[in-house]
Amino acid sequence: MKIQNLEELDTPCLILDKPLLEKNCFKARKKCLELNTILRPHVKTPKSIEITKIALDNQEGPITVSTLNEAEYFASAGFKDILYAVCIIPKKLKRLNFIQQKYSCIIRIVLDSTYVAQEILNYSKLHNANFEILIEIDCGEGRSGLDYQDEMIGEISRVLEPNHKTKLLGVLTHAGHSYSTKDKNEIISISNIEREEAMASLKKILNFENKSQIISIGSTPTMFLASNLDGISEVRAGIYMFWDLAQASRGICKIEDIAVTVLASVIGHNHQRKRIIIDAGSLALSKDISANKFMPEAGYGLICNPHKAIPFEGLNISEVHQEHGSIKIKNTDWFDKLPIGSLVRVLPNHACLTCAAYENYNVLENGSIIDNWSRTNGW
Repeated sequence: MKIQNLEELDTPCLILDKPLLEKNCFKARKKCLELNTILRPHVKTPKSIEITKIALDNQEGPITVSTLNEAEYFASAGFKDILYAVCIIPKKLKRLNFIQQKYSCIIRIVLDSTYVAQEILNYSKLHNANFEILIEIDCGEGRSGLDYQDEMIGEISRVLEPNHKTKLLGVLTHAGHSYSTKDKNEIISISNIEREEAMASLKKILNFENKSQIISIGSTPTMFLASNLDGISEVRAGIYMFWDLAQASRGICKIEDIAVTVLASVIGHNHQRKRIIIDAGSLALSKDISANKFMPEAGYGLICNPHKAIPFEGLNISEVHQEHGSIKIKNTDWFDKLPIGSLVRVLPNHACLTCAAYENYNVLENGSIIDNWSRTNGW
């Protein structure tokens, strides 16, 4: 690909600041090294081979995915150690086993019911299939998973015990509720509970004393604020690669750490309503306003200088339609500063959802677009 200027790109499109990406990924690897645990990056945010290799410092695993589409995409690129961190259902076992066999990889799976455990056992016996399994523990988020004291943990282990091809490796939990606060002491407390309950849940597993168990935890805030992860096998986190306003609003990162933005063009001036209109609306940015709880000025995204991604004071996306974003202005001088056809960059509220609208990243380095990296989408 030839080097391009921002002005040559069709808008809206994703801009990925490569030096910032590399800096963010190095910081996460360093943190896990200090805590003497393994980083298993969650690649549901980037969904990109090139970005994942940067996250892993050019290794081909371990990684975490959230869809079987992602699992196959990364397996086809040579990644061998994959964790599918969403509770499996029986009808997905055929596809999962196909991917494992075709690409000679392992895709670890997660469950929280005896019914699914029995179905995995049945499928394994019928098709001579190997599965590596983790039991999901709910450490406070209230999504999926079992309480760490739930007797069903033992029942699941009892179902899987007879078959050596269905290997129960340990437990997995996710402190997603760490996003609900910006109080660092509270996040540290959540991090400690995440670790303690994950470790305590192992005692419910049949014959756990005789096994080397995996304890997989993870969220970006609890990873970076943790001071002790003794006994934890691996940490899953992902948003740290890009960061976004939701994380910045909680003080987990700074705005200048955000590596992904949306490049957009000014397409209109509404003088009557004092609005500047850009070509990035709800499909290009998402309707996520998760940053607004702690950063009300974020709107649907902060408006930035196109070349430096530094926010313009007082400018945000105040309203979105499908293909239109509205910037409410107080000073009409902005009509002259941002004429029709000019470019802006938008810092996203939630990078995972914003990036999902696009097929590729325009990679920025030293002020120029140096490459174009594809990403996968779908389930």
